[in-house]
Amino acid sequence: MCQERVSVRNLHEVLRLKWESRLSHRAIASSCGISPGTVSDYVQRAQAAGLSWPLPADLTEEALYARLFLPAAGATGRTIPPPDWAQLHTELRRKGVTLRLLWVEYREAHPDGYGYSQFCEHYRQWSGHLQPAMRMSHVAGERLFVDYAGQTVPLVNPDTGEVQSTQIFVAVLGASSYTYVEAHLHQDLPGWIGAHVRAFSFFGGVPELLVPDNLKAGVKSPCRYEPELNPTYHDLAQHYGVAVLPARVRKPKDKAKVEVGVQVVERWVLARLRDYTFFDLADLNRALRALGDELNDRPMRHLGQSRRQLFEALDRPALKPLPAQPYELATWKKARVHIDYHVEFEKHFYSVPYTLIHKEVDIRATEHTVEIFYRQRRQAAHPRAAVPGRFSTQAEHMPPAHRAVSEWSPQRFQGWAEQVGPHTAQLISAVLVSRVHPQHAYRTCLGILGLAKRYTAARLEAACRYALPAGIHSYKGLHHVLEAQLDRLMPTEPPPAVRATDHAHLRGPAYYH
Repeated sequence: MCQERVSVRNLHEVLRLKWESRLSHRAIASSCGISPGTVSDYVQRAQAAGLSWPLPADLTEEALYARLFLPAAGATGRTIPPPDWAQLHTELRRKGVTLRLLWVEYREAHPDGYGYSQFCEHYRQWSGHLQPAMRMSHVAGERLFVDYAGQTVPLVNPDTGEVQSTQIFVAVLGASSYTYVEAHLHQDLPGWIGAHVRAFSFFGGVPELLVPDNLKAGVKSPCRYEPELNPTYHDLAQHYGVAVLPARVRKPKDKAKVEVGVQVVERWVLARLRDYTFFDLADLNRALRALGDELNDRPMRHLGQSRRQLFEALDRPALKPLPAQPYELATWKKARVHIDYHVEFEKHFYSVPYTLIHKEVDIRATEHTVEIFYRQRRQAAHPRAAVPGRFSTQAEHMPPAHRAVSEWSPQRFQGWAEQVGPHTAQLISAVLVSRVHPQHAYRTCLGILGLAKRYTAARLEAACRYALPAGIHSYKGLHHVLEAQLDRLMPTEPPPAVRATDHAHLRGPAYYH
């Protein structure tokens, strides 16, 4: 093969140096980078073909090669059957299929067919006429290219007349160019993740690799060598067992397949909708789906097969099966476990094992569930709650018999409060008994007692004396009293007697007079 590939480029030069410059075969071989025996072979073939110098002006190098190396049908009495190059090009996309294997199969069917070198040379000549993006060989079921089209489709609000541009998501399988297209309102994380889930469902399987662009919804930190994925996008990839290989920044050839796919969608799908007005996103997606099916069923000019035919033959058998459940959109957040062994998500508090106090954890929240991970291992799972300020606590996360957690206990808070004063002790007692589990009140107690460092213990005691009759038992309430200096006001009448057992939930005997 190597010899004939060289000869195509140098036949004319070899004959020129031989017949015009009258160089020796060894000198010609050194000049052209071939062996002296090859030079002798070229010259003998030219003489046998009746050629002389100068060569005919209309004899191209390809024609010269054919005249010297490809026997004419009339001279041998046979015609060499050419392979189906389009089918061969398609077969090369299957895993493990090589050009040499296809040549062996071709010679089994046609023993008098092309030799291996001529077989390869003719295939290169044929594939050279394909579009650049089609010449790329993609293994079946390996890659799914995803991106947004630059063109948008307007969506009109029927009530207000407001026009909103919809974003067009395009996914293209590498081997078959089978295309999925949908519209959604924003290029945000929910739209990006939801489009992937629906695309996998459309294809009926999962590829080995996802090749996205570097948009923020997919790639948190673009990098040529180690791009950092968005945690939710990474979570989706793990759920479907697919790897993500973002295209390099400003390297459109890395995603040429989807670039061409987007162009095809814009020309054969979006352009056909240019005179339509859509008032509902579902109607728009139905129109896109119908035109997308037409696109996938249309035969491709250079291969003579449709995208659907190639998909059924190549990609569908190679795709991995879908998981039992589709991916559910999840939001990720980092948090630090407080001394009450709870973490906060959207103003609700969820328990974790008390051994994680002061540790940084990852919170994964879906529509129905909140999960807490430490070092990539799940430590807790709770039903998602929407009530702010409340606690979701699991008994197994607490220490035995509600013992002290990191040396904190209700008795310690009570003792600390008594050092400040009796009114502070009464208020802390009321806070502790107001919760189902005293540990839930630790944050509030810490905040209240911490005010003594900022405003002095005397002012905190005075503020608690002012707050108790007013029913103020929160950190924010005490803080407001101190900021407004209400603790400095002298009461018009003596405050009620202070008892350690009094708290906000008891009316007392004075209530009935």
